[in-house]
Amino acid sequence: MSLYNDAESILITKEMIADRVRELGAELSRQYRDKNPLMICVLKGSVVFFSDLIRAMDIPLEIEFMAISSYGNSIRSSGEVKVVKDTDKSLENRHVILVEDIIDTGLTLSYIKNMLERRAPASLKICALLDKPDRLQVDIEADYVGFKIPNKFVIGYGLDYAQKYRNMPDVCVLNPKIYNRQP
Repeated sequence: MSLYNDAESILITKEMIADRVRELGAELSRQYRDKNPLMICVLKGSVVFFSDLIRAMDIPLEIEFMAISSYGNSIRSSGEVKVVKDTDKSLENRHVILVEDIIDTGLTLSYIKNMLERRAPASLKICALLDKPDRLQVDIEADYVGFKIPNKFVIGYGLDYAQKYRNMPDVCVLNPKIYNRQP
């Protein structure tokens, strides 16, 4: 059985992703040269994008991880944000780049941004692979965006539904039959 059996369509190909990640890496390298940024990966969805992004950057940097839960096995955020794993390093006076897989409602990202800003970084920027502007419920924007996408539930390239599909190399639209199934 192919991972693509549950996909309605391919929204962004692996080639498009690779090109855009290289562009983002080059832009971040230019803007953060001599700043030794602290790159924070929001687990689990961002790990694939994060790994490719930091390898596309040719400057000294440090990495850190956070694990946040707000979806569970649903296609919609619960609105309740739970920090499962926080950063281990101090952010004080650091140039921080928060790397997120997708901006959907913006609720989770807004929560994380506010939490990190209270730790007094020198700067805090957001880099998101995907932005879904039609779903946004709060006033938040990424400073660096890979792709703006329509209001569809997407999987692949780290994004999941019920912990599946993260290893797909493309970003695909999940067939609604998958999440509309009755138990």
